Amino acid sequence: MSEVSAPIPREAEKRRALRRMKLVALSFLLGAAAVFLVMSLWPGEPGWTGYVKAAAEAGMVGALADWFAVTALFRHPLGIPIPHTAIIPTRKDALGDSLGEFVGANFLSEQVVRERLRRVGVASRLGGWVAEPANAERVTAELATVVRGVVAVLRDEDVQAVMEQALVKRVVSVPWGPPLGKLMAGVVEDGTHHKLVDLMCDRAYEWVKDNHSTVLRVVSNRAPTWSPKFVDSMVADKVYGEVLSFAWMVKTDPNHPMRLAIDKFLVEFASDMQTDPATMARAEVVKEQVLQHPEVQNVIGSAWSTAKRLLLDAAEDPSSELRKRVREGLISLGHRLSDDDALREKVESWVEGAAAYVVLNYRDEITTLITDTVQRWDAEETSRKIELQVGRDLQFIRINGTVVGSLAGLLIYTVAQLLL
Repeated sequence: MSEVSAPIPREAEKRRALRRMKLVALSFLLGAAAVFLVMSLWPGEPGWTGYVKAAAEAGMVGALADWFAVTALFRHPLGIPIPHTAIIPTRKDALGDSLGEFVGANFLSEQVVRERLRRVGVASRLGGWVAEPANAERVTAELATVVRGVVAVLRDEDVQAVMEQALVKRVVSVPWGPPLGKLMAGVVEDGTHHKLVDLMCDRAYEWVKDNHSTVLRVVSNRAPTWSPKFVDSMVADKVYGEVLSFAWMVKTDPNHPMRLAIDKFLVEFASDMQTDPATMARAEVVKEQVLQHPEVQNVIGSAWSTAKRLLLDAAEDPSSELRKRVREGLISLGHRLSDDDALREKVESWVEGAAAYVVLNYRDEITTLITDTVQRWDAEETSRKIELQVGRDLQFIRINGTVVGSLAGLLIYTVAQLLL
């Protein structure tokens, strides 16, 4: 309520101040007129009265001339439509255009903007400000509010459609074979795959060791029907022992032929993924099968819902890991902007470049905002508001006109008397 009513007392105070100054300026005019009248009626008209009379007469002329000049800015003097009066109401649009051109030429030039930003030191000030934990927390809270607002405005089906267009279809359109083959070749070359092979050998050995009965049953089931059972058991034990021994050797010997064969297979397979058309085609078939799998489709369909829930929870919780990392990142950035000259200069150049781009490309739109706004103003209301803002100071022109006119009249009369 106070914010709405606050401008009213200020405007009323300005109006009272304007009236007071008008009365003061008028009193100077009336004073000069009174002095002129008294000197004109002075009995005997001694010599000194001529000097006073001349000063008073010139003071009246100066006061009236400046009254006319000041009044002509805002209205027709005495309501008479004298040409080139009421300048502000009649020339409002032209003044708005001139103001827009003035602002564009003197405030929105690239050089002025760059020099101003360079003197301000935006990056240094921003770094010092955001390095304060309280300010970093404030920025984080504002960012969280923005995130919540954006997420709330976005419709799930729209985001889902964008994700499918931008992500899923892009994944489908890119062949998987060459990049996967290149990745596999790098892994094999670095030897990173050895840990996976070790894990597979360990698990194979453990499985054989823990599944003696399973191996016996498989061997027995594949033995001829006429073979005696004790022979089947002996053969199964022998096969199990060989399998277990083989698994142990593969597990413990890094240079075992089986391991070397796996390495060779992986190298050849990585090469085929990048160059062999048949292998690449099979990779595409696998890709289609993976993407069309119901579980994968469910994951894709629920990706935005999951991400949305995580974002909202993180944004609303001041102690969430996301907000904590953002806050710490802002503080770290602030310290870097304050201490790192190279980074600070780079950010300064970015800011200057962005501001220069806006000025060069949107200066006309910015100045048009001024001109269009002035054009929409009511002429009489515009004149009244401007007079309310500057009219009090303009009354000093009338006062000075009275005083300077009086002094000029006195000087002219004195010179004339000396020359006669």
